[in-house]
Amino acid sequence: MIRQFELVERVKSYDKGANEDALNRAYVFSMKAHGAQKRASGDSYFSHPLEVAGILTEYKLDGDSIITALLHDTIEDTPATLADIESQFGEGVARLVDGVTKLTRIELQSDHASQAENFRKLLLAMSEDIRVLLVKLADRLHNMRTLHHIENPDTRRRIALETMEIYSPLAERIGMQEMKSELEGLAFTELNPDARESILARLEFLRAEGGDLVSRVIIELQNTLVEAGIKAAVSGREKSPYAIWGKMQHKNVGFEQLSDIMAFRVIAETEEECYRTLGVIHGAYSMVPGCFKDYISTPKPNGYRSLHTSIFGPQRHRIEVQIRTREMHEVAEHGVAAHWQYKQGTDKTDGRQYRWLRELLDILEHATEPEEFLEHTKLEMFQDQVFCFTPKGDLINLPSGATLVDFAYAVHSEVGDTCAGAKVNGRMMPLRTQLQNGDQVEIITSKAQTPSLTWERFVVTGKARARIRRFVRSKERDQYLKLGHAILEKAYAEEGYNFSEKALDEVLKKFQANSTSDLCAKVGAGHYTGREVMEAVFPGTKKKGRGWNVVPLSRARRKKNKAKEASIPIKGLIPGMAMHYAGCCHPLPGDRIVGIVTTGKGVTIHTIDCDILVGYADEPERWLDVSWEVESEQPDLHVGRVQLTVTNEQGSLGNLSMVIAKNDGNISNLKITNRSADFFEMTVDIEVRDVQHLTYIIAALRATSVINSVQRAGG
Repeated sequence: MIRQFELVERVKSYDKGANEDALNRAYVFSMKAHGAQKRASGDSYFSHPLEVAGILTEYKLDGDSIITALLHDTIEDTPATLADIESQFGEGVARLVDGVTKLTRIELQSDHASQAENFRKLLLAMSEDIRVLLVKLADRLHNMRTLHHIENPDTRRRIALETMEIYSPLAERIGMQEMKSELEGLAFTELNPDARESILARLEFLRAEGGDLVSRVIIELQNTLVEAGIKAAVSGREKSPYAIWGKMQHKNVGFEQLSDIMAFRVIAETEEECYRTLGVIHGAYSMVPGCFKDYISTPKPNGYRSLHTSIFGPQRHRIEVQIRTREMHEVAEHGVAAHWQYKQGTDKTDGRQYRWLRELLDILEHATEPEEFLEHTKLEMFQDQVFCFTPKGDLINLPSGATLVDFAYAVHSEVGDTCAGAKVNGRMMPLRTQLQNGDQVEIITSKAQTPSLTWERFVVTGKARARIRRFVRSKERDQYLKLGHAILEKAYAEEGYNFSEKALDEVLKKFQANSTSDLCAKVGAGHYTGREVMEAVFPGTKKKGRGWNVVPLSRARRKKNKAKEASIPIKGLIPGMAMHYAGCCHPLPGDRIVGIVTTGKGVTIHTIDCDILVGYADEPERWLDVSWEVESEQPDLHVGRVQLTVTNEQGSLGNLSMVIAKNDGNISNLKITNRSADFFEMTVDIEVRDVQHLTYIIAALRATSVINSVQRAGG
């Protein structure tokens, strides 16, 4: 264990102004508070906060952080109170200790929801003071170093997985590469010991085969730079087992196919010397195409700066070379701790200064459940980065695979919500386009634009996904509310009552609804029928016919035109939310239609003669009268499906598409279902205004010589 005077001397060695008296008092306070408590290893419990403090001294953190490390478990595990700490060490230390303590309390619960809640609390705490995260990371690091003392394998695995998924990415985000690598290595040992042992065995074999290869490469690189007049320090190492395993997974290759398992670092004196060194190395050895990255001109979000290149280096071995200055190296290894506030004399504890943390807070604001928040933040933290630019030259960093919609949300939430199109390097591109390093992106917005349901299928950032889901939830509830209100009004009218929301207040508890709006939304979503609500509001009411909200199949086929007031207009219900158009019959405005209620999904709209409806003949409570309401100067486009037989000759498809285009139609999908030497049978989806528009197109297709037959596809 670190002795009291040793700890104080460590802090005083880099922070002359540290409060020596407070450090001594914190050491004694923690030691007395923990008393005879023991850890799973059998060591004195006090050894844990002491080791956490020791880890933070390696990163040269300020006195308050060291005191917090010493005290961080006292409130949870000893009779000491927050008031005791505040009275002896001040409000600042008390606030830090309280932040770490709250996390520890909820961390003791192992279920997934608690893990998500733990991370949410950590985020809020570190947004107020980033030192909470630094203490928490040191705490986790020491716990991982002693993880093997825990007997329960499930507990060990849970802690290791949480470390890999949450704490290691957080360490990377604040630039603490050294801590990140150790956390990953310790977690990998627990999570995949067989893979680790296999990689270590392969590395041992390579050492035996190649001798001291790392030393030979260092000497040759050093001589190459000296001959060019460059004064720099060269070091090298084998990559860690986890880093090698990660490359194998990412590239989907075996160990034998990996050639860059060694990494070498060149520490130059100035930034200019870094680029000179790069030129000398590329001049002396062949560069591996596509493996050069310049993080000096475009630093990573965590402040990391370095030049990366892969070469076929000394003795024809493929190696990775990182080139940086001493200052860059300090930031690369120690991150935020490398330029702590005592060096600048200004307060840098506010976590909100970090863009990535602000984005996580934005996700927190728009996620409804802790688990959803955890899912989105994992998306935000785990992936490699691409760097793109706005037209003004501002740098936007995004995860690898990010699309134009992700870029729009990264610029600003409102830009994402109103994104109508985008240009990449001056060319209009689809919104699902994946971005590449160096792309210049211009987002085109429109006040009439709203997030699309399809965006969630291709966005990769947590922020974009959270905003889209929030919009969908909001609009979906509005749609269900509107539909449910209409269903209840119709149910009331069929029994001769005037609909009143006030009467619903008495039955809210029965339907597990918090308000009348909530109940209407549940009816619209199909969780309850209008009939069930009516029976609850007016017990003993005799239903008429076969039931409320019902269009029996036999009656539906006979009737030609029921009065509009007897059906529910579907205009304004967004497809994919409260209402779904059936894929079997593709109903169009002008078709006679019926709705089928599906629990939790709203209403699916079918044509009245769709064969699928026969399957619902015995479920009249699921039928709903609906009608089109298309009195609009600019009607919406709908998809009509036709089946064609086309002669197999040159120009047939050209004639087909030309006829459809001349009649103001647009092909949205085309699938060839059967082919022979003479004919193609195909299914074509066409965007049209209504059934009459599709009828005109079908008539024009029938008049085309290369088309043998055409008919509308039905259910």
